[in-house]
Amino acid sequence: MSTTPEPDLGTWPTGRLLAVAARLVEHRWAAVLDGMGLTHAGLIALHTLRDGPLPQRTLAQRCQVTDQTISRTLDRLAKAGYVTRTPDPADARRHVTQLTDHGRAVHERAVRAEPAVLGDLGEDDAFRAGLLQVIARLSAADRDQPVT
Repeated sequence: MSTTPEPDLGTWPTGRLLAVAARLVEHRWAAVLDGMGLTHAGLIALHTLRDGPLPQRTLAQRCQVTDQTISRTLDRLAKAGYVTRTPDPADARRHVTQLTDHGRAVHERAVRAEPAVLGDLGEDDAFRAGLLQVIARLSAADRDQPVT
């Protein structure tokens, strides 16, 4: 019986390494968040709302998702009791979304769960700085690209 040798990850292109690392982290997060009744998108929304209520469109922009995506995410979060949506007093066509106490508690629980997902990497300042640099560089490059 022949066995397939382990791949030499050192030979992989950086983009592939990033994609595999992201997939591994996302799968771990999904399992942890599922136990809290959250999705990754829901966690991002809760995190974005932690500093105060936001109009739904602003929330979508800050989460970098479409209005439709944030609407579906907020529907699930509202059903779970994590957020409330109320008409915007300045414009009744818009809604303002805010965390409930239950939503704030589950967000804090998710933040505390990060070590179970990332281990020591979540506390490695140099690793985090490198990730922030990758995101900033790629985001800047994307903004500089002409729309075709």
